[in-house]
Amino acid sequence: MDVQMRDASLKAFDIENEVEFVDARDEIYDFDEAAQKALLAQRPWTEDVNYFKRARISVIALLKMVMHTRSGGALEVMGMMTGKIMGDAIVVMDAYPLPVEGTETRVNPQSEAYEFMVQYLSTLNSVGRRENIVGWYHSHPGYGCWLSGIDVGTQSQNQKFQDPFLAVVIDPNRTISSGKVELGAFRTYPDNYKPPPDADAEYQTIPLTKIEDFGAHANQYYSLEVSYFKSSLDTRILELLWNKYWVSTLSQSPLLTNRAYATQQMLDLSRKISRTEAAAGAGIATLSLGGRAHPARRDESKETELDKIVRDSTKIASEELHGLLSEAVKNRIFDGAARPTA
Repeated sequence: MDVQMRDASLKAFDIENEVEFVDARDEIYDFDEAAQKALLAQRPWTEDVNYFKRARISVIALLKMVMHTRSGGALEVMGMMTGKIMGDAIVVMDAYPLPVEGTETRVNPQSEAYEFMVQYLSTLNSVGRRENIVGWYHSHPGYGCWLSGIDVGTQSQNQKFQDPFLAVVIDPNRTISSGKVELGAFRTYPDNYKPPPDADAEYQTIPLTKIEDFGAHANQYYSLEVSYFKSSLDTRILELLWNKYWVSTLSQSPLLTNRAYATQQMLDLSRKISRTEAAAGAGIATLSLGGRAHPARRDESKETELDKIVRDSTKIASEELHGLLSEAVKNRIFDGAARPTA
């Protein structure tokens, strides 16, 4: 294969240009058991609640997690992640699903899940893999990457008894619609800790039914910066997968695959508009004195509900436009390829 063509094919597997392409990219897979034990003995994260700032995830582990969460459909699914610690980063080397009972709002690990975890680690050790469990992942199908009250409780317990531990949330529906992996990595704060206000927190579109749960627990955890890496062997595996599945990948339509999610997004936006309209009407009626309406003062530093609705509608429209453009490009390419030349 020509060098330039090969370089171009490698870049095609970049995940938002965050995948590392360096000669020593395989070194991250080396596991220094003595260094890991020394770090676990020191436990520097107990002195700094924000000690861990980064989550580095293997592309193959990411692929496994996305496929698993997508297979759950509207139900939440759960799995575990294995890896190691490197400075202020939790490195996820691999991931595997758990046999858990899932619902549309939570996942409930049972005794068989814990037995499976023990057997899995034992099998890893038997083949020379020394990585430890470094966290868990689960899906939020259609309602964003954040921690619910139940998730906060689960993660807090894990950090108390088997820290260092990472929580990863993946939204498979938004992944399909946006064309990029919607993933968040989180750690919880200790009990009774009050974090400083996060003015730079990224805005999220949260369904109306989840807003209360999201707001009630948003200050009990923080996000980690996420990046991805892959080895030279991973590159070969991804090339083989692409060679086998490129036709089915290009033939899929996010508009058709995710039509139920898109419909739900529009219904939720409609409810938000109705609620905001009713609240605005009630406010005008309350401020009306002697038949003269006095509009409420607006705090310019805060985002109003109407501003949020505009942002949500823009996001939905951009996702739909992304799907339409994708269909138009594919139709133009394949229709042109199928049409005989004169």
